[in-house]
Amino acid sequence: MKSLFLFFTLIVFGVTNAQFEDRVEWSTAIEKLSEDEYRLTFTAVMDEGWHIYGQPSEGEEDPFGPIPTEFIFNNADGNYELIGKTTQPDKAPYFDKVFDRDVIYFEDVAIFNQRIRLLNKDFNTVDVEVGYSVCDDKQCMPPTTIDISINLDGSVVEKEEKVVDEASLIKADKLKIDIQNTELLKTEGKSAEQQNNLWVIFGLGFLGGLIALLTPCVFPMIPLTVSFFTKQSNDRKKGIANALLYGLFIVVIYFLLSLPFHLMDNLDSEILNTISTNVWLNVFFFVIFVFFAFSFFGYYELTLPASWGSKMDNASNVGGVVGIFFMAVTLAIVSFSCTGPILGGLLGSTTLANGNVATNLSAGMTGFGVALALPFALFAMFPAWLNSLPKSGGWLNTVKVHLGFAELALAFKFLSLSDLVQHWGLLKREVFIGVWIVIGVLWLLYTLGKLKFPHDGPIKKLGFARIGFATLLIAIIVYIAPGLMKNPKWDATAFSGMFPPDFYSIYERENDCPLGIDCYKDFDEGLAVAKAQNKPIMIDFTGWGCVNCRRMEENVWVEGDIYKMLKNDYVLISLYVDDKKDLPADQQFDYELPTGRVKEIKTIGNKWATFQTINFQTASQPYYILMDADYNLLNTPEQYTDKATYKTWLKEGLARFETSTAKPKFAF
Repeated sequence: MKSLFLFFTLIVFGVTNAQFEDRVEWSTAIEKLSEDEYRLTFTAVMDEGWHIYGQPSEGEEDPFGPIPTEFIFNNADGNYELIGKTTQPDKAPYFDKVFDRDVIYFEDVAIFNQRIRLLNKDFNTVDVEVGYSVCDDKQCMPPTTIDISINLDGSVVEKEEKVVDEASLIKADKLKIDIQNTELLKTEGKSAEQQNNLWVIFGLGFLGGLIALLTPCVFPMIPLTVSFFTKQSNDRKKGIANALLYGLFIVVIYFLLSLPFHLMDNLDSEILNTISTNVWLNVFFFVIFVFFAFSFFGYYELTLPASWGSKMDNASNVGGVVGIFFMAVTLAIVSFSCTGPILGGLLGSTTLANGNVATNLSAGMTGFGVALALPFALFAMFPAWLNSLPKSGGWLNTVKVHLGFAELALAFKFLSLSDLVQHWGLLKREVFIGVWIVIGVLWLLYTLGKLKFPHDGPIKKLGFARIGFATLLIAIIVYIAPGLMKNPKWDATAFSGMFPPDFYSIYERENDCPLGIDCYKDFDEGLAVAKAQNKPIMIDFTGWGCVNCRRMEENVWVEGDIYKMLKNDYVLISLYVDDKKDLPADQQFDYELPTGRVKEIKTIGNKWATFQTINFQTASQPYYILMDADYNLLNTPEQYTDKATYKTWLKEGLARFETSTAKPKFAF
């Protein structure tokens, strides 16, 4: 493993063909030193402001550092041997803001040399793989590997280049539309919404940390650890200070766990959308969550290697600040069997949330760490409170089992995402709701003591907490049960975004559009209808796995006036950017980017995601555009918002359409 960063980026780039601008141009030269020795020279010329990193040090590996530049010589047949190592420019380390550490990197031009000795006189072509990552002072492009071939006789290596045929270029041109009033695309003011989203995720992480406190791996540690700090020090103030430092280190440790994901911060949102809707990644999450659930049920324990805990425990005996830090690391390791599934849920949930995955994860992990650290600090300051803590016992295992049911329910959400984007038809809306009802009934039976798991003890009587929670489960089951019917008279607001869309149903529907509104899933088709009917267009950039898209449809679009405008006054074009269904063979094409690279457009989602990025310079969903059939924007784009704002936005679009085209008035 070259780095932890590489591990995560391999997951990403194994599922997408995203294209990025070239920032490095490589060239080669060869010098014959003797009858059988040659010097190969590799020259990298970087764009202004960009740099690549030095080669990895032998025997050293930095999991949180940058991707180094590496040269891999493909010499399986032993036609030559390397003489020494590949040399690089002599340069002192420099502090890199992106990775927050000293690194060696090269700007403008970097020259690498490698000497070889020829063992087979008939051999002529040396094949080399060059791996590297190019960064500026704010971001990094994803790791790149290029193949270089060098002929030892100095002749030019013939390369097969991918040619974009004329037919593909014609198809690709259709992705670009001649938008008017483009100044309306330069919208601002979304930062507050994103900030609020981070606080929500922080709160969810904090809630997860509070839940983790009530597990048998963590709860018994509170009085034990606090007593250790207060009794180990003759000075009570020093004991409190040590406990506070211990809590701070807990927060830091969980925050640090999110740092590898920040190395993906530079990836565009189309890639992050690809991650969150990738079929096999979501299937993987489903399997993992089921695995976590049965761990919580008590059928097996999830533990990190015992040697890790022993080493950290020994390190904690050092004393002072270092010893306290390793005590915090020990807590994180020994509590993993309880906190691991909760953290896994937090990781999975961040892929479903709007915004940057890494930032969301950091907010959630920090919230988790704060909640976990809070009791250690509070009880250290007020040790008398320890007497009010309930004793450890079977109730802690009960909390774990309840968490197992929650993990099991969430697991099916991830399987549902894969089902939606691939159109498998396995978990249609009613089937999904039915699965949740079955889980809810089993959960209810457990709460009432009618269902037991391996580590459960006898229940002498049903307490207030069990009866109260059982009542809540019954209410939820009754609330979602009407969703099994064909036309339920039912407001599903409480679970908006969690269930598949209403048109993804086992029952025959009027159409496959939200709320039965006539929609077009091809831009050209919808454009033709708008011209024929003399109506404005609403482009709905959406996704099968887009939770906020479902919330908008189920909470905002259903409002009376909004529904009427969408149904009667606009031509709705819904473009699903995560649809994994292949385009017909005659509609697949290659899109040539300005850099000369070629992007393959093979799926419906490929097409509309690229269409959105090229024309509207964004890749987030939901994203709504109002325009007329001549590509005149009617107002600024809108995203996830409330009913009042959305209604005003639609009315403004209709008014401007009427004014600009002098068409008959629309009735609001």
